Amino acid sequence: MIESIQSVRSFSTSTLTGTATENTVAGSAVQSPLAPSVPQPMSFSQVLGDMATDAVNSLKLSETKSFEAVQGKASTREVVDAVMNAEQALQTAISIRDKVVTAYLEVARMQI
Repeated sequence: MIESIQSVRSFSTSTLTGTATENTVAGSAVQSPLAPSVPQPMSFSQVLGDMATDAVNSLKLSETKSFEAVQGKASTREVVDAVMNAEQALQTAISIRDKVVTAYLEVARMQI
């Protein structure tokens, strides 16, 4: 399951690079030379990629804590916290995926 989430991250960063350059170009044109510390806006693909990476890291931490509990190195509370965080990250990733698929299907149904 972790591999499927990682494939989503590679998909989002490889196919949406055109939109990333459009967003960052618009943001850099607004920046003035007097304000060098203004943060650059993140593109949609970067946000999705970061969220997928965070979800994968959360799942891996949960798995590691579970193995540590079996070995007697972690407490039950640590394992439950890690598993709950992983579950929340996975539910968020699933919800975002469903919304993106729904939006794509609505755009595909539009008449040109």
